[in-house]
Amino acid sequence: MPTKRDYYEILGVEKSASKNEIKSAYRKMALKYHPDKNKEEGAESKFKEINEAYQVLSDDKKRQTYDQFGHAAFDPASGMGSNPFGGGFGQGPFTYTYSTGGANPFGNMDFDDPFEIFESIFGGGFGRKARPRYSLTIEFMEAVLGVKKEVQIDGKKKKINIPAGADDGTRIRFDEFDITINVRPDKRFKRDGVDVYLDQHLDFVTATLGGTIEIPTLIGKLKLKIRPGAQSHSLIRLRGEGITQLQGRGKGDLYVRLIIDVPEKLTNKQKQLLKEFAQE
Repeated sequence: MPTKRDYYEILGVEKSASKNEIKSAYRKMALKYHPDKNKEEGAESKFKEINEAYQVLSDDKKRQTYDQFGHAAFDPASGMGSNPFGGGFGQGPFTYTYSTGGANPFGNMDFDDPFEIFESIFGGGFGRKARPRYSLTIEFMEAVLGVKKEVQIDGKKKKINIPAGADDGTRIRFDEFDITINVRPDKRFKRDGVDVYLDQHLDFVTATLGGTIEIPTLIGKLKLKIRPGAQSHSLIRLRGEGITQLQGRGKGDLYVRLIIDVPEKLTNKQKQLLKEFAQE
């Protein structure tokens, strides 16, 4: 049979990827290579390849068979079974047969479900009417604490409330449209769900002897006690100092990762003291 790329490689996921991870990877790549959006040479071929990979890996039985036998499992010439794709690809949630006459069918909308973009392009077919969707970019702390924004849609100004805990990709539904939130990254805080990570630099004397330092949190500053003998890259967990659960109760945690700074330059006296310490 002709040489084919590995389906996991096509979607850019590990073999252990979950169904949600596979769906997310497919969604991003299908949007990128949809021939009505991507006019580069080879986009249609790439799009068919992506659909082929998704139709196998999104089906538990097909995926299991593929993991065991590879592409040969779906090659009629191999004698192992018939082609599971029914005579061709591109018949998944995204298809490549739509033509817009050069216009971009995506506009300024984005989608978080393959079938929603299918509905938007083809005008339904799944029993529900496609809703206009817009994207709004906000700052990291605005997403964490919540914010009120004034947006302009179809020439009309509208005020919207972004709830505390909104994340990158959060969709807010209004009466006439949906808004998907894009969150800019922060220089200091790194988010993982409702938990937050902070790298805190620490001089080696404090790390050795212990002490108290002041660190930033999402809502202000906090004094943090450092125990003697702190190790670089160790984590200190501060319960409840993370991000508010969206549409839920409670908060995540703040994890402080200690980064021990070793001085690059020392005076002669400092060097001597360290030598004496080492001898002790």
